[in-house]
Amino acid sequence: MKTSLSKKGNTYHGKKVTLNKPFYTPGERKKSAVYVKNPAGNVVIVRFGDPNMTIKKSNPERRKNFRARHNCASAKDKTTPKYWSCAAWILAIVLSVLTSNPI
Repeated sequence: MKTSLSKKGNTYHGKKVTLNKPFYTPGERKKSAVYVKNPAGNVVIVRFGDPNMTIKKSNPERRKNFRARHNCASAKDKTTPKYWSCAAWILAIVLSVLTSNPI
């Protein structure tokens, strides 16, 4: 498996970035973004999430419906907003279990 670091480093428009780590984008058109490498090896930014919506990931029914509605089982490409949106719903649950804190 290749590491995420290349010989040149991971840069996006001249700025060093961390790959595959979602971050909030306040004041932007989307709620979150993440830097990833596309199949060509270029670092790109993927934006996802509605900044005007609140979600309740801790509600099992909402989680189940969201994942079914968006067909999250088929989200395999890290360069798509669908992948990261679905991953956000999973990551919150895993983190809450590991830290024993409710969401």
